[in-house]
Amino acid sequence: MNILILHRVPYPRIEYHRGIDHTLHNVTYFGKREILASLPADLRCTAVERPGKNSALEEARAWLTEYPQDFDRVISMSEYELLDAAHLRDWLGVDGAPVGQVLLARDKVLMKGAVARAGLRVPRFLPLPELIRREGKAPWSGPTVLKPHSGASSVDVVVFDDPSKIHAAWVEKRSGVSKLDQDSADPSLFEVEEFLDGPILHFDGLVEQGKVLTLSASEYIGTCLEYARGLPIGSYQIELSEDMRDWVGRALDAVDIHNGSFHLEAIVHQGERVFLEVGNRVGGADVVPTFELATGIHLPSQELRILLQDTVEGTLPPPPKDRQWYGWFAFPGHQLSGHLFNGFDGADALRRSSSVVTWNELPLGKALPKDVTYSAHEAPLAGMVATSSPAETRRWIVRLFQSLRMRTASPHIGRGGSDSSVSEMPLGSS
Repeated sequence: MNILILHRVPYPRIEYHRGIDHTLHNVTYFGKREILASLPADLRCTAVERPGKNSALEEARAWLTEYPQDFDRVISMSEYELLDAAHLRDWLGVDGAPVGQVLLARDKVLMKGAVARAGLRVPRFLPLPELIRREGKAPWSGPTVLKPHSGASSVDVVVFDDPSKIHAAWVEKRSGVSKLDQDSADPSLFEVEEFLDGPILHFDGLVEQGKVLTLSASEYIGTCLEYARGLPIGSYQIELSEDMRDWVGRALDAVDIHNGSFHLEAIVHQGERVFLEVGNRVGGADVVPTFELATGIHLPSQELRILLQDTVEGTLPPPPKDRQWYGWFAFPGHQLSGHLFNGFDGADALRRSSSVVTWNELPLGKALPKDVTYSAHEAPLAGMVATSSPAETRRWIVRLFQSLRMRTASPHIGRGGSDSSVSEMPLGSS
């Protein structure tokens, strides 16, 4: 089989060799130079570098127009290039999820509409152009979220006190989102939705031919929006009920996610589960390794098998006999971009804890990341923890967030300088 992979996610996060036999198939990785550099040196494959000035779709089309060749599969494991892969499959006449189906799991307006029609509760929402047409009047009042239709990691997400404030910010070009605060701004790329409070859950698993094969439930500590603003985030695995299973299955059916991995988020608002969004891909941060530790299942490799139409049902490994409850945590650094990492105060005892599974801390003097990232070796600190119960795992992560203070130094002062900043999350007692 000839397989084309739009390669955007660094290889170690997917480990393609675990799902694709590279001695049996001819695999071509198409990506930017820095991502192609993550390919193992001994991997049998073809690496094609793209300039990175335009979209993966545009550059793949240009390459294949100049060097025509046939592929049996076109795959992307990145949320940002799922639509590119779908358009490319359509252009090449290759089997796989069509553009309309992929769009339903990428566009937050389309997906919430589909989920609502399936009878599940979603936040009330409007496309931004509709709010503008209504001059800021929405079917709700109070805190309201402005967000991109197809964004991720809470980038360009802003919470306003009221829908009318969003309309005023649009008119006066002061939303705080650069894509909207310019004369050529396209409001059709954004939506607004009512802000709901409550615990946020994420459900991760694998679906094949519309059947959920494996599923886990977790609860966030902190939020992706708070992380984007510079506060730490984590999540811990919780007990999965049959009601949760049924609810997840209905949501996946509503948005036509029939094959592959999924990452679905919901909020428990006033005791009711409310759908937020879903992606037909694995979750970020350390969702994949904590899922595998708990279940024995490596989601990306099983998803690749499904995409190659290699039947997965009935072949998944059994879960470990000794059940542990895993969680992950990450501290951001993008909010202090331009500074150097200078360590943590309060980390020594926790770093040595027997509950720690992984602890990935930046080297002293390393420049903090420019962009939002949850990845180990990019964020100042990212890791995993395991305990004997969900409550204990949560307590451990909360204690971590309350204990750590991040030190930074100006690149002009050096490692021992006094130019410092603090990253902390006031979570209260657990």
